[in-house]
Amino acid sequence: LFFYHFTYIGTFSEARASEILVAVAANFHNPLRIIAEQFEINTGHQIQIVSGSTGKLYAQIINGAPFELFLAADSIRPRLLEQSLNAVPRTQFTYAVGKITLWSPECDVISEDGKSTLQKNNFSHIAMANPITAPYGKAALQTLQKLGLFKKLLPFIVQGENINQVFQFISSQNAELGFVALSQVLDPKNKKKGHRWDIPDEFYDPIKQDVVILRNGKNNPGAVALWKFLRGEFSKRIIKKYGYGVP
Repeated sequence: LFFYHFTYIGTFSEARASEILVAVAANFHNPLRIIAEQFEINTGHQIQIVSGSTGKLYAQIINGAPFELFLAADSIRPRLLEQSLNAVPRTQFTYAVGKITLWSPECDVISEDGKSTLQKNNFSHIAMANPITAPYGKAALQTLQKLGLFKKLLPFIVQGENINQVFQFISSQNAELGFVALSQVLDPKNKKKGHRWDIPDEFYDPIKQDVVILRNGKNNPGAVALWKFLRGEFSKRIIKKYGYGVP
């Protein structure tokens, strides 16, 4: 898990400002940091971000973690949280639609046709996220199954707990290539653009990333304000910049 705390110093009164504890899926960590910075400037609220796989964050919420807002990488877990009364009813909406890509920081690993790259299998390791806890891992699994290559490539797969860990595996060359979120490759902080093959949408189920206000955030004006801010033009612009679809 990754913790980031943004502090805004301004003239807002303590009564008006609040602190918000936000759980976010690993793939959306960096876009949320930018959104959070602007949100804090606009409102004076402070945001603490905890990042991890959607499945692990969900388990922590069920077990009493004090998160107030949950930005998942799927739509299933926010819905389950509403049904179990761990989230505020009717606060679930899709803030982004994720896309996966097969990526290598080296330009000669992935050919123009990524499918042929996988079929030729001229690599020692291919990375993907855990398909049980990470929706992007599930999308990678569906892609390999669609191509009929999962069993063939299984001995070469290295699995990360979340999509950030997968990106690190590939960046550090512990795997020559792997399935990551398109947003990670397009991130301005990524200096290793390398080469990628964007996976066709029909190869995997749509990655609808939903947000929900959690029970702990019901009476926190900051949590409600951030939930609304995610629907605003600034947030949408950042989300698009990182390669996500906007509903």
